[in-house]
Amino acid sequence: MELGNIPQPTYGPGPEAPGINTPGLVAMAHGFLRLVQPNPLPIEIIDFGQSEMEFNKEDIQKLLRYELGFLVCAAIGVLFIIFVPLVGFCFCCCRC
Repeated sequence: MELGNIPQPTYGPGPEAPGINTPGLVAMAHGFLRLVQPNPLPIEIIDFGQSEMEFNKEDIQKLLRYELGFLVCAAIGVLFIIFVPLVGFCFCCCRC
């Protein structure tokens, strides 16, 4: 095993991704993630040096804008979890 230059290491691109058997599914998943979360993470509001993090109203709005897509998906998921069994129960019990 060759160690190379330890004080000044050089980093390559890393290992290549394995061949994909389902490129359509991977493209669909990446498209969904780009649709749900198009905004980058606002790193400037996260300060790791402070022990107490105080967020002002602007910072909270930036974080909510970042997570808005996931919040909407979670709300739709909760609605489906509640309404699909309810509608199924109504169809089973009230066969009009």
